[in-house]
Amino acid sequence: MRLTRYTDYAMRVLLYVGARPERLCSIAEISRAYGISQNHLMKVVHDLGKAGYLASARGRFGGIKLGRAPEDIIVGAVVRHTEDGFDLVDCGTCIIAPACGLTGALREALAAFLAVLDGYTLADLLAKRSEIANLFAPKAA
Repeated sequence: MRLTRYTDYAMRVLLYVGARPERLCSIAEISRAYGISQNHLMKVVHDLGKAGYLASARGRFGGIKLGRAPEDIIVGAVVRHTEDGFDLVDCGTCIIAPACGLTGALREALAAFLAVLDGYTLADLLAKRSEIANLFAPKAA
């Protein structure tokens, strides 16, 4: 199973913002911290905001923060929200699909994968919140 870059960025944004609950974060700041495109992040942040995972404040001193408590953000739900589909293979065009056991096995494997992610919240991933935040701190020269 391979998740898209979009999902990767969504989780990175949630982790970054979740590690800084005391303040608003900017997309530019997150982009610099991870070394990823600000344009890509704008799309991800907008989508996460529409879904209620992030809250934003406009203006000069605006930014983003979590829209829900970290313990209310289920990792599996975020992955389901950010992924377009979970077809591991294209069985729809395969001649043996109606009799093949692979389709059911893959469906079961996907369900197990998502069930594991459903067992984690953003709060679980942020258990070492201060260590995560410190990893982004500028290094002394």
